[in-house]
Parts: sequence; C-alpha cells; structure tokens
Amino acid sequence: MRKRKTTSTSKRYRILRELLEDRRSEIQQKLRSLRETLPAEVSEVRDVEEQSLDDFVHEVDFALMQMKSETLLKIDEAIHRLEAGSYGACGDCGAEIAEARLAALPFAELCRSCQETTELQALAGRGPRAFQGLLSGDLA
Repeated sequence: MRKRKTTSTSKRYRILRELLEDRRSEIQQKLRSLRETLPAEVSEVRDVEEQSLDDFVHEVDFALMQMKSETLLKIDEAIHRLEAGSYGACGDCGAEIAEARLAALPFAELCRSCQETTELQALAGRGPRAFQGLLSGDLA
C-alpha cells in the first residue's frame, strides 16, 4: 500500500510539474511575442492625437508584459512549493486546495475560502465605497 501511494504521488508530481512548466513556456512565448511587436521609437513629428494614441498603446503593452512577468514569478514559486512538498496546501489554513482550482489556477497559494477572505480584507482597506461596489455587483 505504501508503494501505491508513493507511485501515485510521484505521478501527481510529474503531472503538476508538467502543467506548471507548460504554463511557464506559454507565458514566456507571449512575452517574447509582445517584445517583438513593440514598435521601434520613431523620431518623426506627430500630431498630439497620434502621439497620445501611441503612448496609450505602449502603456497597455508594458502593463501586459508586467502582468505576464508577475505570473511567471508565481509559477516559479509554485514549482518551488511543488519541490518542497507543500504545493496544493493552502498557505493560510493548510487545507488541501481543490484540484479544480489548481487546474484553473496552477499557481494558487490559497484555498478558495482563504482567497475570498484575503480579497474582502483588501477591499476593507480600500474603504466603504469598495464594499458598496461589492454589494451592488459593480466593482469598477
């Protein structure tokens, strides 16, 4: 029986590791693609509207790159947790994170309940207007 558990644990480890590595490769490819599509700086004179639109596009591209980079960091942290044997356990309460949650968000550190609590606490720090938006379903 011990052998079966070790084999299933080893198989689960390989599957999870592959999932995280695939996600990491996918994001790295998207980052490369974003970098390649960034236009070179043009020194031609532009009107204000054209320059404004160009600045906006650059800001969006950089924001996407930052989000992808942060996701890569989270994936690396998840791989470290996997290697340390703590992957899949909630960082707050220690409960096992649901497989469906890990499949959707393979770098999840918290179970759904603890994640909701953390998000509500973050909203509380933003003041009463954040709660009004949450209650009305309109978080802008």
